[in-house]
Amino acid sequence: MIKPERIKDEFLELASISSMSRREGAVARRLESILKSMGASVEVDDAGEKVGGETGNILARFAGTKPDAPPFLLSAHMDTVGPAEKIHLEVEGDIVHTDRTTVLGGDDKAGIVSIFEAIRVLREEKIPHGDIEVILSICEETGLLGAKHFDTGRLRAKRGLVLDVDGVCELITRAPVANRLSFTVTGLEAHAGICPERGLSAIQINLGRIQGGLATNIVPTRVVVDGETRSLSVAKLEAQTEHMRQRFEEAAARHAVRLEDGERRARVEVKVDRQYERLDVADTAKVVTLVAGAAKGLGKSFKTRATGGGSDANVYTTRGIEIANLACGMRDIHTVHEWVDLKDLYTTASIVLETVRLNALSP
Repeated sequence: MIKPERIKDEFLELASISSMSRREGAVARRLESILKSMGASVEVDDAGEKVGGETGNILARFAGTKPDAPPFLLSAHMDTVGPAEKIHLEVEGDIVHTDRTTVLGGDDKAGIVSIFEAIRVLREEKIPHGDIEVILSICEETGLLGAKHFDTGRLRAKRGLVLDVDGVCELITRAPVANRLSFTVTGLEAHAGICPERGLSAIQINLGRIQGGLATNIVPTRVVVDGETRSLSVAKLEAQTEHMRQRFEEAAARHAVRLEDGERRARVEVKVDRQYERLDVADTAKVVTLVAGAAKGLGKSFKTRATGGGSDANVYTTRGIEIANLACGMRDIHTVHEWVDLKDLYTTASIVLETVRLNALSP
């Protein structure tokens, strides 16, 4: 039986611990302690060293009670966006939010506590289940870095759930592929007041959020524009990326200045990195039918849907794991208005519990 007070207490405790990306050390130590007290074997990898953080990803293993049951993976991330220095929680009935000076961190501590509660009940009530593997990743909010540096060869599970999206009783089966783009535009510096005509403004050449320039009285010689493209379609992603590349190159080509030593032309350098691949899980996939069956057994409505955001599921799916992203109750994420309805956490924990139970019945 799910214990609402236990979920509430644990969520309030974890949400009160600041854990912005690369600064997850304090919450990681607490999570390790909780997992060990639950009977898990716990390991921490070296991802933190690779990304310049305080800790690595946590991998916890719970031994199954049904030897022939397939193992199952459950995953969430430890880090949050900012501001999240001094978190002051406020509770109004079942609604938890902050004093609006920081984020709440329900993204993704709502997922973590739902996973923990489901596992506790499985073990307390001796519900048959296969081995359970839990990944709590770092630096999800800064480009899925923890998941990218996690060695999935250490896992036995080939099926599972990431808990990391807003809503409840919904399963994300489609999420975009994304490219990270960087355009470095180089013009020519000149005094902005005395002889601006001898310069080529790198800012004038492009539009967008930019970084660069040397001083207010110098025509800026170099600016960097960072952005990204996302699409549920790889073909559309590449077409949009190429369109943006061409627009920058055309803009730079229009600007030139003739000086005593000859013509000087603006130029642009383009860097494109694949940020993550798309998530595309069929509605007929076993993990989807398991979650659908769990929701139905609990008398809950259920649907699959697409999202415009990536998650660790995008990384794990490219490594051969059948995985989808389960909604876990977070709302208005990445804002100081973020809130969680504790009843949604109880529902999510119940769905996870029932999904793992049904997985143990699968061939």
